[in-house]
Amino acid sequence: MYNNISRINIKNIIAVCIIWLSSILPNFSFSTVLRVGKEADFKTIKSAIKHAQNGDTVLISKAIYKEGNIVIDKPISIIGEDYPILDGEFEYEILSIKSNNVVIKKLQLQNSGRSSMNDLSAIKIYENKYVVIENNKLINNFFGIYLQYAKHCLVKNNTLTASQKEEYQSGNGIHCWKSDSLQIIGNRVYGHRDGIYFEFVTHTVIWRNIAHKNLRYGLHFMFSHKNAYFTNFFKDNGAGVAVMFTKEVVMMNNTFQENWGDAAYGVLFKELSDCYLSGNKFIRNTTGIFFEGSNRIVAEKNTFINNGWGMRLQANCIDNRIDKNNFLGNTYDISTNGFLTLNHFDANYWDKYEGYDLNKDNIGDVPFRPLSLFSVIVEKNSPAMLLYRSFMISLLDKSEKILPTLTPENFIDNNPRMTPYKL
Repeated sequence: MYNNISRINIKNIIAVCIIWLSSILPNFSFSTVLRVGKEADFKTIKSAIKHAQNGDTVLISKAIYKEGNIVIDKPISIIGEDYPILDGEFEYEILSIKSNNVVIKKLQLQNSGRSSMNDLSAIKIYENKYVVIENNKLINNFFGIYLQYAKHCLVKNNTLTASQKEEYQSGNGIHCWKSDSLQIIGNRVYGHRDGIYFEFVTHTVIWRNIAHKNLRYGLHFMFSHKNAYFTNFFKDNGAGVAVMFTKEVVMMNNTFQENWGDAAYGVLFKELSDCYLSGNKFIRNTTGIFFEGSNRIVAEKNTFINNGWGMRLQANCIDNRIDKNNFLGNTYDISTNGFLTLNHFDANYWDKYEGYDLNKDNIGDVPFRPLSLFSVIVEKNSPAMLLYRSFMISLLDKSEKILPTLTPENFIDNNPRMTPYKL
């Protein structure tokens, strides 16, 4: 019943991602360089854009430019020298890209307008292809980089910081909506509502990004199928990472760390299906992974360290495989809210395992039941947590492990590993 997540499907998804990572965006044969600055031919960015021809470069000298909304409606490059400042004066969208084949590099964009009706941004792409946004600094904007109906675009090595204290005052750092075949690589996002937000985004690679201290989620995506998330770092965000109503996703070698709070998770999976998780680290979160209505997920070779709950697997989750993971120092390794479990555990390392290995094959001779009876009680009645570490609770859990009667019978790892995996 687990063949629905075949290795072939996983390889196909990864192959698509590698193709996009190695793809080369169209080369531009720049015919003219138009200089902007006090001593240059053009005093304003808008005048240089107006005179530019397709394929030209607008080179901006270091200064502060307050030109309101700048519209780029032709395939040109806008490149800064030593990060000139484009200031939106808390009123305007700064750069509006309305052409294919545009390059934006080495600019500092700050103080975009705010609006409850319009998603004003430092940089916004409107239904265009082959746009490169690289090595820019975005400071104190409403939305940072906004892509709508965009395809084959590269957002790389940008730093986005914001200082809003409330979610309603802040937009997302990198916001992608109804887009396809994007590359989001090596960006640093701090202090926004969501660090990276996807909705209806497909065939996209998210690689080597850092989302830190964002107000809500470091990463938040919904209805975004067939994407891959590699080697990203999510730390100390309001509620960690949320993945909702999505299928066929690969998440590998990411780190989810120090997301604390009553409703905080390393990752929340809601209505997720046919996905693959491997090599991820969940470190010091309230909950490492929270599964709700999620099915046919393979989670292998991940590490759960010092979380409140390593994994909370709700009873409405079925056909998931939890194999060859490390569970180390978690208050509860696993919990659930029901008595029927249709998931599979095999060959995980559990630091709470107290069995033996007489034949020295590094596999415990006695099956391990990772579900604590007290964790089931707490799942249904959270105030019971006040009794944690009491003698009676310890005795209750020991008794349940010896003669399991109240925990699900098939919540069991028949091949517990004796030593941790080196992941």
